[in-house]
Amino acid sequence: MPGKLDTDGGDGSFPMWELRVEGRLLEDLNKQTPQADASRPAPEPPKSRRKFSSFFRSLVIELDRGLYGPDNHLVEWHRSATTSETDGFQVKRIGEQNVKCVIMLMLEYTPPHYKLDMRLAKLLGTTVGTKANIFNHLWIYIKRNKLQDPEHPEWINLDNPLAIIFGVNRFRMQETAQRLQSLLYPPDPIVIHHLITVDNSEGRKMACYDVDVDVDDPAKPHMTSFFQGVSQTQEIQAMDNKIFETVENINQLRINREFFTSFSEDPQKFIARWIQSQSTDLKIMTDVVGIPEAERRAEHYQGDWSKEAIHRYFFNKIQQRRTELEHLLNIK
Repeated sequence: MPGKLDTDGGDGSFPMWELRVEGRLLEDLNKQTPQADASRPAPEPPKSRRKFSSFFRSLVIELDRGLYGPDNHLVEWHRSATTSETDGFQVKRIGEQNVKCVIMLMLEYTPPHYKLDMRLAKLLGTTVGTKANIFNHLWIYIKRNKLQDPEHPEWINLDNPLAIIFGVNRFRMQETAQRLQSLLYPPDPIVIHHLITVDNSEGRKMACYDVDVDVDDPAKPHMTSFFQGVSQTQEIQAMDNKIFETVENINQLRINREFFTSFSEDPQKFIARWIQSQSTDLKIMTDVVGIPEAERRAEHYQGDWSKEAIHRYFFNKIQQRRTELEHLLNIK
């Protein structure tokens, strides 16, 4: 971030300073350049270098409000659909004294990154990431703490820290993305406090800052060209179908094995449990009210609840008859 002061006032101009914000990717300085070898193929030509602005979504420079007033102290740049990339940003202002400024850089993430709620970030051990990455960390936490309902796997039983964060004790698996949305925020900008010095005796001054940015995966172009092949795509689709069928067969064989293993360990108990399970399923499917099998036996009606039910029945009948008589008397 160099800054310099232009004090050439011979033509009546005012002293001005200039601030440039620019940067480049740091290469491995320890990497040695390989010597030329006739037996080896020529190295590939270097790829086009990404320009400085391509790493950022927006840049805001806030100058000293006391020096430049409320209407001239902000310099803003925001990415748009028609943005042309540049290697740096330049700011010029009239002035001959040192200026404090704050430079805020918002990184451009592809895919978008989000900042987690502080409470959830401490719990999952991650602060910023993509939605897929955050969901993966949450799923690891759920599996590690065995929060998935064993009888109904589509439900998540939250422990005390998660219940406080989400405000519920349990929710369905498919609701995870929706409930996470309220806990995701835009990432914090990179904030640099810089002093623009205009002491002309030392010439142009430089200040360097290290900023971590995401770079393109070098294997991505090769992967793109690979997946664009029609024949290769069809082959991959066929392999996916075969994998799916194999997994389904494995799951079915696992169910069969568990069925016969349970039967071999205790046949009587297994059959009783199986009949009870089938009866419950039939009841759910046919919307049957009560317990039909128990209601077929006389001892079902010899409990205390039966006597109470009889008393309630006659009490309701008496109340109904009393209401009818009072109604008739009032009419007469």
